[in-house]
Amino acid sequence: QVQLVESGGELVQSGGSLRLSCAASGRAFSSYAMGWFRQAPGNEREFVAAINWSGGATYYADSAKGRFTISRDNAKNTVYLQMNSLKPEDTAIYYCAAGGVPTSRPSGYVYWGQGTQVTVSS
Repeated sequence: QVQLVESGGELVQSGGSLRLSCAASGRAFSSYAMGWFRQAPGNEREFVAAINWSGGATYYADSAKGRFTISRDNAKNTVYLQMNSLKPEDTAIYYCAAGGVPTSRPSGYVYWGQGTQVTVSS
């Protein structure tokens, strides 16, 4: 089993940057694909980015392309989401997830973190 804890969310001004971290516990971390999702109040959970087990393949939602970068450091059992050029519409709770393949579907992930709040002010 994998336990995930997100951190790094905070209030930031429009145009600013944040780096979210997801720290994992569990011996099998390096075998999992990892994903980032977000959910704003009243909205469905939305795919943001995903990365395969080795970090050699990454995938992004259209809303994230060119602004966000997902990466992982298996030696540190950590996955990151670097977010640049933030917009108010990026405001949401951001969740880290672990699964078998880097899918955009929330149902493809088995383990989820508790989420970290990102708020972008205009």
